Amino acid sequence: MSGGLSNWSWQTFFDAFPLILEGLGITILLTLACYLCALIVGFFWTAVKRLPIAAIRLPLLGIMEFIRSTPPLVQLFFIYYAWPMVPVVGMALDPFTSAVIGLGIHYSTYIGEVYRSGIDGVPAGQWEAATALNYSRRKKWTKIILPQAIPPTIPMLGNYLIIMFKEVPLASTIGFLGILALANDYGAQHWRYLEPLTIVAILFLVLSYPSALLVNKLEKKFNRRLDKNAVTESKAN
Repeated sequence: MSGGLSNWSWQTFFDAFPLILEGLGITILLTLACYLCALIVGFFWTAVKRLPIAAIRLPLLGIMEFIRSTPPLVQLFFIYYAWPMVPVVGMALDPFTSAVIGLGIHYSTYIGEVYRSGIDGVPAGQWEAATALNYSRRKKWTKIILPQAIPPTIPMLGNYLIIMFKEVPLASTIGFLGILALANDYGAQHWRYLEPLTIVAILFLVLSYPSALLVNKLEKKFNRRLDKNAVTESKAN
């Protein structure tokens, strides 16, 4: 029975590597574009949860839960293949734009929860201080709330960036030519899938693992800062 390393070819590996590496830049670009979309739309979902009018808030929350509960692959297929067929509002989108909208909006529902947790973590005294200082709504959020709410969420936001980088290969199913699509194309042309797909795995590992270590370091740093602040506050009380 043949298999394992007996099927491995270093010549194929080194032949495929530069071809697949060409797709790394566009893969990273798509990741950053999806992430930026998620960061922006995430603020929308956070604001929705704070809407005082239930008739507006509840339907929007239902949409958010639907997006979060539906597989991102299904959403990509709908945006790319089905959306152009929707009467009046439907339009054809290229694979890159479809992926940004699909993955960006999908993960914005999770990032919105990260924002919410950061805002809820701001001590009640800070809200009261902003009111006592007679700050406007905009100034209260920009000067008091957000500067305290966002830093603790940075590690969680970093984790979602890594997750999104790993999910971007889904875009190859709608024709996006990232590293996975290039690896599959090489495999189809040469009937060799082991080496090109191994290259894809290595590239994801090389980029994801250091990023995960950095996020863990940031998380520990912020936890130490929070513990230090808690000790300071307890002593003051």
